[in-house]
Amino acid sequence: MRRNNSYQEGDNDDEFKEKESMEKIFKNVPVPKWTKQITFRSIVTSLILSVVFTFIVMKLNLTTGVIPSLNVAAGLLGFAIVRSYTQIISKLGLLKQPFTRQENTVIQTCVVASSGIAFSSGLASYLLGMSDIIASQEETGNTPINIMKLNLGWIMGFLFAASFIGLFSIMPLRKMMILRYKLTYPSGTATAYLVNSFHTPKGAKLAKKQVGSLFKSFGFSFIFGFFQWFFTGGDSCGFSQFPTFGLKAFAHKFYFDFSATYVGVGMICPYMVNFSLLIGAIVSWGLLWPWIQSKKGDWYPSDVSSSSLHGLQGYKVFLAIAMILGDGLFQFVFMTIITLRGLVAEKTGNKNSLSITDDEDPGDSSDGKISKYDDKRRVEYFLKDSTPNSIAIGGYVVLAIMSIIVVPIIFGHRIKWYHILVAYLLAPLMAFCNAYGCGLTDWSLASNYGKIAILVFSSWVGLDNGGIIAGLAACGVMMNIVSTASDLMQDFKTGYLTLASPRSMFVSQILGTGIGCVISPLVFWFFKKAYGVGDPDSLYPAPYAVMYRGMALLGVEGVASLPKNCLKLAVACFAFAILVNILTVLLRKFETTYKTHRFIPNAMCMAIPFYLGGYFAIDMCVGSLILYFWQRKNKKHADDIAPAVASGLICGDSLWGIPAAILSLASIKPPMCMMFLSSADYVKVYSFLNPE
Repeated sequence: MRRNNSYQEGDNDDEFKEKESMEKIFKNVPVPKWTKQITFRSIVTSLILSVVFTFIVMKLNLTTGVIPSLNVAAGLLGFAIVRSYTQIISKLGLLKQPFTRQENTVIQTCVVASSGIAFSSGLASYLLGMSDIIASQEETGNTPINIMKLNLGWIMGFLFAASFIGLFSIMPLRKMMILRYKLTYPSGTATAYLVNSFHTPKGAKLAKKQVGSLFKSFGFSFIFGFFQWFFTGGDSCGFSQFPTFGLKAFAHKFYFDFSATYVGVGMICPYMVNFSLLIGAIVSWGLLWPWIQSKKGDWYPSDVSSSSLHGLQGYKVFLAIAMILGDGLFQFVFMTIITLRGLVAEKTGNKNSLSITDDEDPGDSSDGKISKYDDKRRVEYFLKDSTPNSIAIGGYVVLAIMSIIVVPIIFGHRIKWYHILVAYLLAPLMAFCNAYGCGLTDWSLASNYGKIAILVFSSWVGLDNGGIIAGLAACGVMMNIVSTASDLMQDFKTGYLTLASPRSMFVSQILGTGIGCVISPLVFWFFKKAYGVGDPDSLYPAPYAVMYRGMALLGVEGVASLPKNCLKLAVACFAFAILVNILTVLLRKFETTYKTHRFIPNAMCMAIPFYLGGYFAIDMCVGSLILYFWQRKNKKHADDIAPAVASGLICGDSLWGIPAAILSLASIKPPMCMMFLSSADYVKVYSFLNPE
């Protein structure tokens, strides 16, 4: 959207009275130097919240992989902790520096950067896919050269070698992205306006209500998780095994498992995401898998193990992969076209063609209702403490050289130095495309770039030379660069709108990335030791680890390893994903009245239940229903408080996993086992326990 350049300070137009200048509200509030924005208390708060959020992201990654935006929760919790601390210190007369929105932004940036490593690190996907527990689920490729034994040493080494370079890859383009192209970065903009509102008198009052609601729902979900623990004294016990819709539906993974985490996630995710998950579960577990299972002995051997990719498991994995790749390929091509169109539009001055979103974002700094005073003040502080481009370019070159040396050593030279060199030559272009597309649509396609790297590099190296490990390692290199680059640009947008220094943003990103490189492996190791991570029948089956290794197998072997008719079904799923996306884009572009594109399912979301089942989709739909009826009753109250309630549900239930895991490691078992049996099974059990 183009800026309204006709507005002058002092105009009396009612249009501009509707929206007061944000920076005029803070006109008399001094902006601290960038060194004062990064305080000891902000670092300590960031460290605490980083642990909390890493547990949340890791748990979601190891189960469904559906991760909502945690920016709001990070900003809200950061505000709550530091504001509480400063109020206490202020009453004692010991407060030396007030809590500012810039410091709040630094905390949010650091926390999101560190917890983001839990996703981009691949500990629940490509790195775990190298392990023996995932490799053992398939005979093909289960050789020593295609397996890596996981240990904390090399995992941390790889993350430090690969995670920081993405920050330097996009740094020279910060002015172009934020000031010249004026990209929206919806999540970054929304977070900025949230932080700004917290620190105004009216916003502080609302924030107090949000914090109260967050801690109430946090306490409820934590206590409910503790209550459920008492009934899990054995395999397949507890509320999570409740056959809500009957035993037959339960056998096909349709039940409500009383997970506060996924109810909260469902309240945050859009309705169509949750609806798409449910449709995918019905299509796969309700129709497709029972039909394929009826072909047992014809399409695949009847004596094959349930975890083998040569049996039903192969259809589950490869059909899901096909749909994910189809959706990813479309998004990749679509984003490339949008990026090229945007660049051409910028050259020709037709800036209106840059946006592809349906609704204008009220927080965009190009909005004519925001005064020039805001723009001037924000540009002034955005340019004030910029990092020289020579440092960014030099940092990229130095880190790339270090990574080219270190990464092949870590993976036993299965991936060569020239493979890493090729990846780093292509990475800046990929990082730019992802950051630019994310600025327009809020979609980060980091995982899709990683999947492309898997197929390319695994086929390049070959099975006998460790192509599976090479493909997964290349995925990690590419995914880390592309993901951190778009995250950094999001944070630059947030900092631009809160007057946080770009230098403090960059330093907090580096701190957060460093914290994440240490905390994420430790949290993963905690889950690994306490639970059977990667086992299909465990609490944490890590579905993406199986899928990513399946992609690497596909790269080194081609379609020869697929079960009978699996290729035909996979092609159909691939085509379906592309057609669904094309239909959505066409309806969004040409439909003006009914907006039926909002009711088209998302192909990527439909693919996730193919492997896991529908239980978590039902949980998330329950979250959607709660939000829907809440909004029907009081929309403003729901819009203000629901994100805080959802965040509390997620945090409380996820944090209960820590004491639960400690109890498990200490061999302390729950006192009861709650199970559900059919009437016929009950008679057999009763007869066995009470013989005449």
